[in-house]
Formats: sequence, C-alpha cells, structure tokens
Amino acid sequence: MRYITHLTRLLVGVLFIISGLIKSNDTIGFAYKLEEYYAVFGTEFLIPTAVLQAMLICIVEVMLGVMLLLGNRVRLTLNLLMAMIVFFTFLTFYSAYFNKVTDCGCFGDALKLTPWGSFTKDVILLVMISILWAGRKHIKPILPSGATNAILVVALVLNIAFPVYTYNYLPVIDFRPYKIGNNLIEQMNGGRPGVFDTKFLYKNLQSGEVEELSKPPYTDTIDWEIDETKWQFVDTKQIVIDEGEQPPVHDFSITNVEGYEYTEDILNYAGTYFFLVSYDLNKANRDVQPEINEFAKACEKAGVPFYGLTAATPDAVEEFRHEVQSPYEYYITDATQLKTMIRSNPGLIMMQGPVVKNMWHYHSFPKFEAVSGEIVKAPAQ
Repeated sequence: MRYITHLTRLLVGVLFIISGLIKSNDTIGFAYKLEEYYAVFGTEFLIPTAVLQAMLICIVEVMLGVMLLLGNRVRLTLNLLMAMIVFFTFLTFYSAYFNKVTDCGCFGDALKLTPWGSFTKDVILLVMISILWAGRKHIKPILPSGATNAILVVALVLNIAFPVYTYNYLPVIDFRPYKIGNNLIEQMNGGRPGVFDTKFLYKNLQSGEVEELSKPPYTDTIDWEIDETKWQFVDTKQIVIDEGEQPPVHDFSITNVEGYEYTEDILNYAGTYFFLVSYDLNKANRDVQPEINEFAKACEKAGVPFYGLTAATPDAVEEFRHEVQSPYEYYITDATQLKTMIRSNPGLIMMQGPVVKNMWHYHSFPKFEAVSGEIVKAPAQ
C-alpha cells in the first residue's frame, strides 16, 4: 500500500499542478468556460466574478498539488482535493449527460476532452484521491518544516503573479488556432467531415411491419417511383458512423454592417493589415482609444488596411464610433471567435495575408513607428 500511495501521490500532485498552470496561462479563457457553466445552471449573477474565481481555482489547484508532493498538511490537502474532485465529477457528469458544455476547460486549449472524457478523467482522479485517503498514514513531509514553508510562500507568490500577468497581457504559451504563425485559411480548411448513414423507415403493407431500409424501396420502372401498393413511407433517421472533427477555426466570417461578406477578400490580401478586435464594445477598455485612433490614422496615411472587428449590432457600432471618434470601420464577426482570437478587449492583431504575424493586449498597445518595419506592402494592382 505504501508504494501505491506514493505513486498515486506523485501522479495526482503533478496532474493538479499541470492543470492549474495551463489554466493560469489563459485566465480569461478559463473565465469564459466558467461563464458557460453559470449560464447552464442559471447562476448568471456569478458571471462578473468569473475572472476572480478562475484565478482562485488555478491558484488552489497548483498549491494543493505542491502541498501533496511536499507532504504538507496532509489531512487539509486531502479534504480539499476530495471536495474539488467530487464537485467537478458532478459538473462533468451533468455536462456530459445533458450535453450542456462540450469542453470542461480542464486543460484549456492545450488538450481538448470530450464531455464523457472529462467525466472519466474525474472518476479516475476520484479513485486515486480515495487511494490517498486510505493510505494517508504513508504520506509524510519530505523536507523540514522551515524549508517546506519557504517553498510554499514562493509557490504562492508565483502562482498569484502568473494568472495576474496573463490576465493583464496575453498567454505566455498560446494553444489557440489563432496563435502567431498560424495561417487562418489553413485552419479553416482543416478538420474531418462526419460520416452518416441514412435509414428509411417504410411500412410493408402486406405484412404490416415497419422495416428499416438503407435505400427507399423503388420499383424498377424508368421513373423510379415507389410502389405505393406495397410500401408506405414512415420516417427517416440518420445514424452517426463518425462524428468527424470541426476545423480548428470555424464559424469565422467578416461582414460589414449591411451584411455583405468580406472574409476571403480580407484574408487573401497580399500585404500587411490590422484587426482591432473587440467582441463587446460595451466592455471595451476606452482609456486606450486615443492610442488606437492615432494608430489607425497612421495606418491610413501609410496605406495599410485597419479593420475593427466586433459582434455588436450596427446601431451599437455607430453609437460607439461616434462616442470614441474612431477613424476606422467596424465589421461584424461571431463573438465566440473574437474571444478566441485574442484575450483582450480590445486587442490588436497584425496580419500578413491569412497569417497571424503578431498581437498585442491593450495594456501593451504599440506605436505605429514600432511596427512599421514589419509591414509588408501589397503588390500594386
């Protein structure tokens, strides 16, 4: 039992640390996932606290993993681990059974799990933490108390600083399909189509039984008509053989406020251009707007396209543009895609053709002069 306990302790501790750090790396992305759960359970009043809760969960996960590995405060650590895993097991089961949230966000965008995969993972962790409870007498401190406390203080400081940094800037490691270096057209054309089999339900008028056929019971006449004296159509049903996979970038389109689409025209532009991404104009940081306007005017002067992307209504766009005196046009894009593109509202993305070249949080919004050397002009038409 001792060796099983030590192995399980190592696995659980490392897994909680990795899970917490991955989510800390993309605090806003994890907060979006929490908002989905709040919407499912009708607790929308918690949405304003989603970011703070996301940070706290990440910090607690990492610290519990560290405490378990160090053998510090064993009873408290195991109690908290058990409470967390019981709660998350219920959550993932509910999501899987009722198909409410298709990705738990346990490992951010680094590792996508199906709803049942997330539930299975939590059941395995529940069993492993139960093993730790049974063998808790074998979990001993590995260092003197002074050294242990020093490590915990340093770990706590770092684990507070990391999610605060990624929230105020951008993820240190980017796992999203819109990351720097990715070609969006290639990302939109990936994936794998699903495979389905359509079954036709017909009632055999001679026997009275409903039969499931792969093809309608056509006659051999040249018109391929159904022999209505023998068969009566009842229904069709589709059987999923392979669900396939959506491309990494899907539901991405760029339309103007009148509804005309410009996705291909913009992504196929041969030179450098910029996206100013703001999924919600009401929540956008306005303090940086003078810098944005200055940058957009410099782009216009240099002949570099500058597009605002938002999910707001045309009326909201017009009201916002008048309020902040923006010298650039806004185009409409799906809110989920805008949230995925950049974890900043607003955020700036430099594009060259369909390739993402760079991106900036509004806390580090660049001057045009600082990026002008990276700009590639499109060939003359």
